[in-house]
Amino acid sequence: MSGQERPVNVPIADCSFCPFRGKTLLMGRCMPGDTCIRVESGRQIDRFLRINPVYAEHFLHDDFWERRAIAVRYAPQKAIAELINDEDEVVRRAIAYRLPITQLLPLVNDPDREVRMTVADRMPIDLLEQLANDPDYIVRLTVARRLPEGRLFRLIRDSDVEVRKIVAERLPEVSLALMAEDDASEVRRIVAERMDAEDAIILLNDPDWVVRYTAVLRVPVDALRDFPDDPEPDVQMAVQERLSSEAQYPTPES
Repeated sequence: MSGQERPVNVPIADCSFCPFRGKTLLMGRCMPGDTCIRVESGRQIDRFLRINPVYAEHFLHDDFWERRAIAVRYAPQKAIAELINDEDEVVRRAIAYRLPITQLLPLVNDPDREVRMTVADRMPIDLLEQLANDPDYIVRLTVARRLPEGRLFRLIRDSDVEVRKIVAERLPEVSLALMAEDDASEVRRIVAERMDAEDAIILLNDPDWVVRYTAVLRVPVDALRDFPDDPEPDVQMAVQERLSSEAQYPTPES
């Protein structure tokens, strides 16, 4: 068979055992090997239920996990809640996407990370903090992105730096001093960029030179007059340029 593609083995069900053969098959709403509910082929099952969604509820308790998961996509919303504790995580993921947001609370502690990620993405804001201590940082990242700015305080000391970076980007400016001594320089750099000019003075002695450089560019010039020589040339140059500029163009007194 050189130069030719080998034929693909497509699963084909025996229509003689299908209870729908007298309806869907005769009406052209299914096709062996292409659009079929009986075979263990996700693609064929999805095609069948997309064309014949009226049968989806019938397969919500099927023995084949993929048939159940696909049926969840097309079944009436009111019929799928009973699968919230399904043994298969793929089925529960489909449930998490389709359940009304008011019914998501039982999935907050689901053992599957992707289920909880979906819940965090859809959960009503007033209930979202219940996922703030989730063991997976990806879930907490979603929480940090969605929580109102004024309710981010419980994530300020999160164990994951990526979560704290999101918090530093969104925390109200007046509260940024709470993160000025964060263990991660990446977090402190964000703080330095957003912090009020007066408050940024506390970052002039930061161990990270980028944080000091950013602070130098933002603090009032008076705070730099007694600034010691910085070991980083770029920081020292920024100090000299600001002092020189102030000497040439002094700020008018109010």
